[in-house]
Parts: sequence; C-alpha cells; structure tokens
Amino acid sequence: MSQHAFQLAFIGFGEAAEAFSSGVSRRLVSRLTAFDLKANSADAAVREALAARCQAQNVIACDALAEAINNADLVWSLVTADQAHAAAEAAAPLLKPGALFLDANSCAPQTKQRSARLVEQAGGRYVDVAVMAPVLPSRHRTPLLVSGDHAAAALDTLQALDMNAREQVGPVGRASSVKMVRSIMVKGLEALTAECVLAGRLAGVDDDVLASLNATHGGSHNSADWADRSAYNLERMLQHGERRAAEMTEVSLFLTELGMAQPLSERTAQWQRRLGELQLASAAHEDYRLTADALIAALNLKPLTED
Repeated sequence: MSQHAFQLAFIGFGEAAEAFSSGVSRRLVSRLTAFDLKANSADAAVREALAARCQAQNVIACDALAEAINNADLVWSLVTADQAHAAAEAAAPLLKPGALFLDANSCAPQTKQRSARLVEQAGGRYVDVAVMAPVLPSRHRTPLLVSGDHAAAALDTLQALDMNAREQVGPVGRASSVKMVRSIMVKGLEALTAECVLAGRLAGVDDDVLASLNATHGGSHNSADWADRSAYNLERMLQHGERRAAEMTEVSLFLTELGMAQPLSERTAQWQRRLGELQLASAAHEDYRLTADALIAALNLKPLTED
C-alpha cells in the first residue's frame, strides 16, 4: 500500500486525529476524510467548529460514516474508549476488502479482540494500536505501538506517512496491554494529584505538602517541580477527564479479567469523570492554586476552618 497513492480516513476527529492529520506526510495520500458524531449535532456551533477544524487540516469532513470510509485503504479509529467497539461494529461492513483498520483507542485487550473479530470477518485487516504519549506537541511523531497479524503491513504504511511506530510483537491486545498498564500509573497519578492538591488547599497546607514532595520525590532541584506537575495534571483532567474516565473503565475491565478485584483504577475513573464533567477546561491555569480554587468552588467544597 505504501508504494502507491492511497485513501486515508478518520473515525472521530478529536485532538489525536487533528494532531496526526496536521503532520502526516501527504505524499502518497490521494484523499483524506473524516467522520465525527459531532457532524450530526443539533448544535450548529458544534457542527461548524468541527467543519472548521477539518478544513484547517485539509481534511474532507463527511456527514456520514459510510461516506468517510468509502474505498479507504487505511481507516483510523480515534474515538472515546466507550465508543470504540461500537465504531468498529459500524465500520466493519463498510470497509473496503483488505482495508487496514487501525484501532488506536484506549481499550482493554478483550474489547479490541472483540472488535478485531468483527473487522476480520467483514474482510478488513484489524490492527491494535496504542498511543504511548500525549499527541501534542509531537503530533504525527507521537510514539505508537502496533500488534496483531497485520502489524507489519501497518508499519509499512505508517512509515510512508512519516509516523513514529514500532511493533509490539504478539496478537491483538498486546499493544493495548502495554497502554492499559501504563495508564494505571499515568492517569492514576493525575487523580491522586487532584485529591492531594484539593485537600491541601482546603486544609491550608498545600505549600508545605508540595515543598515536602519536592524535597523527597522531586527528581530535580527545581522548587516549582511539583507545583508545575500539579498544574499540568489538573489541566489534563479538566480538558480530557471524561475521555480518561472511559479509558480507566476499560483498564478496570482488564484488571478484573486478570483476577484483580476492585482495582484502584475504578476510583481513578471516578475522579477523572468528576473533574471532566465540570466542563471547566478554561479554568486551567499555570498556577495550580488558581485551578484548584476554581475546582473547590465548582465542587462546593468547604475549606477547613480554624477554631
């Protein structure tokens, strides 16, 4: 596929799809399309914003899934984790025979295996893809892991697109296993940061707590290290908390399948969802104190009062 012009399509046009499309080599891409559920939103402003983002990346915005993936050689699925299997189910019968279906959603291995069966039965080639870092600022050069029977074919095409991918040897589910286990730490630390910082602000001891963390777990001599980390982690949760909650629900499913009952990741999902649902992305600030105080107000939390 990589030696000839091919058609590329995105299912879902959020941050990841926008980042990838903004940087991938177009040398061999004859047509680039996208379909996002926001195209059918009842809110005209939402539809117009999606169309504008697609236009800015020279991507053809489609009003229907069938239109977007019609005759596409490579289909990226970049939706929320809770919609990933539904996206594969809807796309499978519409795929061109032999089309590569790159499922880059943060799903449990067993979810991806169920999706793979649908795609393969319909004549497509399913590839498990794990996005291993934030897509900004690296965009199309964000590290990716791919696994499954068609990993080699996917790597060939991704190389032609100038993307940064390597194979995680193994069946569908191996790449996502790496992602899921990693997310226990990454998203879990975000949730712990929120709990720690909000508690610190409410108790009036956040400066002391972060100073102590810098002294014992700083990893550098920068006194603002944990303050910066806190600001960043809170921003990520406010911006993407609902999507992260869906991912951590998949992580919990994975861990339960491994026999780890009542995993801590369930609580992580709750914190991520709680902050994401506030719709306070605009309140994120470089000073974690301002972000935390906005959250305290939105959550109707009461500071600890002195007698």
